[in-house]
This record gives sequence, structure tokens and C-alpha cells, in this order.
Amino acid sequence: MKVMPAKDISMLSLGDSLLPNEALTVVGVCVDDESWQFLKAFGETTGLLKILSHVGDYRAQDREAITDYLGNPLPDICLVDFDGNRRGASMAAERIHSSARGTAIFAISSHSQPDCILEAMRSGCTEYLTKPLEREQLVNAVGRVGARRKEKDQSRAQVMAFIGSKGGCGVTTIVTQMGAILSKSYAKKSLVVDLHPDFGDAALYLKLTKPSYNFFELLENTHRLDADLLQGFVMRHSSGVDLIAAPEGSQSGRQVMPGSISQTFDFLRSRYEFILVDLPVGLNEENLELMRYCDQIYLVTVAEVSAVRNVIRQFEYLSRADVPKDKIRVVLNRYEKRNIIADAQIEKVIEQKIHWRVPNHYPQVVKTIHAGDPIAQLTSSEVGTNLKEWAGAISRKPGEEKRKEGGLFGFLGR
Repeated sequence: MKVMPAKDISMLSLGDSLLPNEALTVVGVCVDDESWQFLKAFGETTGLLKILSHVGDYRAQDREAITDYLGNPLPDICLVDFDGNRRGASMAAERIHSSARGTAIFAISSHSQPDCILEAMRSGCTEYLTKPLEREQLVNAVGRVGARRKEKDQSRAQVMAFIGSKGGCGVTTIVTQMGAILSKSYAKKSLVVDLHPDFGDAALYLKLTKPSYNFFELLENTHRLDADLLQGFVMRHSSGVDLIAAPEGSQSGRQVMPGSISQTFDFLRSRYEFILVDLPVGLNEENLELMRYCDQIYLVTVAEVSAVRNVIRQFEYLSRADVPKDKIRVVLNRYEKRNIIADAQIEKVIEQKIHWRVPNHYPQVVKTIHAGDPIAQLTSSEVGTNLKEWAGAISRKPGEEKRKEGGLFGFLGR
């Protein structure tokens, strides 16, 4: 039997990761001549890369100008040479990472010291290639991008992030109940992810105790993500919703590598229809990466001065971070018609319509948390009916939502 050379085996594996007859597009930023010629030759001989253009400076671009900088459509891969100006390269990589979410960033450099690699990864680079470039390291890096793109193209799930304007706004309650309702009442394959580094309660609210592993441990294993590994992290509730829990103890000191959250959710998307993420209160890099990545952001607040003030702060922060305003939605929890702060006042201050109102039925909600069974406990309650209507609105396709605006969606304006 003829033995296939190792390099041909690598190329075959890489080809399986990519979509048929479709090369990955590449743009270089300040790449030295020798490396650029190598890339062009690699693309011509393998057909796996399509070299688009070479940018000769590190200038940072705002969101609107990123297509002028890298081209339109944006490339699959952007190679940034860190040897010419490391600070300029870091700034360019960071801007590309925040403004061109679908573009993978490769750092290339003749320096292989750990602090140099860490600097590039913190800027948003997912690969670090050392000079002189070699065929095998490029094959492996391109293969990982191809595999992630294939997973993303096959994906189905909507990713929805929920974050409170302050502690105690009821985010975990809403997320766990909505996940259970989507799974049980609408037969949607749903996943709840508890992204709290400490004091996460989603497992407790669903009465799923003592998780074996947590989401932050999953982030540390992005290099070997597969269906078998995922099963060790997922807990199943009786309603059908899956949960990836928060740590049992504090994980505040654990460092999350840039890009690992997006990579992990790319993998999860193809396995679910809805992913609901319970975010901790706070504006940090982990929250921001997820909010840039997700499809919708629900800011959950209550009719209190401090909570409403924080909604304004959240909008300002997300605006500075180039998060599109049209995917941010405000949810008013514990809604009462006679709240001290009227709805109209809240909307005027935050300059945004309230997307959904969840009625105040605190005793029933507490009973649900104690029982760990949202479906059975909320079936006949006002808040249960409300959450089921909201889950139904979320589960409908865009065309179906539009046809229903005169009915169910009339509730939104009340």
C-alpha cells in the first residue's frame, strides 16, 4: 500500500475543512516581501488561499472605514506583521478585531517570546506565525479557520445576551425560564450559558446541582472542541433546555484569551436553535466580546432611578465600543402600571422604546426558583403567560413577526 506523504495528508485534511471550490481570502498588513511572496506561492500552488491585497500601513480605522482599509467584502484572513511597529500592529489588530468580526487575524513575527505572543493574542489575533513562514504551520492555521467557517456556515442558533442594569434585576430568572419555555412549549433546541465568573445561579434556579465542569473550562479547550467534549459540560433540565453552568467557586482571576468566546459560540451555534447567555453585571472585555458577537442584547432593568441611570451608562459604553444600537433591546422587569417611575419617563430618559415588559409577580417567581421547574410553576400565572408570549415572539421567523405586529406585538407599546 502506498503511504501518503505527511504534507499531503495535511493538505487533504485542510481541504475537508473548507467549503468546496472556495478558497479563503487574504489581506496582508505591512507584511515583509519574503513572507508575502511565500503566501502568494502557497495560494497559487494549493488553491486554498486567494490573495487579495497588501496594505502598507498600520493606521487604525473606525467601523465605517474598515472596508476601505481591508476591502469589501472583508477578507477571511488578515495577516498583520508585528515586526515593523509592534504598537502600531497591536492597534491595527485590535481595531480589525472589533470592527470586522468575521475576519480571522494572524500575527506574523520573527520574535517567538511568550510576551510577544501574548501581546498579539490580547489584540485579537487567533494565530501567531513565526518567520520564516513554513508550509506546515500555515496549513494548520488555515485549516482551523476553515473548520470554524464551516461550523459557522452550518449554524442555526440565535445567540441572545441578557445583562442587568444592576444586580437583582432578575436576569437569571428570565434567562432560565425563557430557555425552559422555548424548549418545552415551542420544541426549540435551546441552551443556557451562565457566564458569571463567580456567584452564577442558573444551575441552582433549574435545580441542576454540582456541575462537573463550567463554561470557563470549556473556553480553555477551544483547540479540541467536539461533540464528545461538549457532552461533559452540558446539563439537561427536565424541560429539555441544556445548561453550561458557571463555576462553583470564583474564577475572577482566570484569564480569557481574546477570540475564545467567539470561537466557542461558533461551535455551539450549529448544535442549537437558541442560545441564551446570562451575563454578569459589569462592562468588561469578556462581556463586550460576547455582546459584539451575539444577535440580540437584552438590557434588563427595573423602575428604579439607579437602574435606569445605569441603562444610560450601558448604552454610552456600547456605543463607544461600536456595538450596533439596533440589536440592543430594553426589558422592564417587575412591571406595574403604577410604578413610581412611569414608562414614558423611562423611555424619554434612555431615548429608547421599552421592548418588553415582564409583570411583577414576585411570590410566584420565588416559588418557581425554589421548585426548579419553570414550566409547571408558571403555567397559569400572569408572568408565565407573559414569558410564553415573549418566547413565542422570539421563536417566530422575521416574516412571521411582521404579520403578527397588529396582535401580540401590540403589547409592546402598552
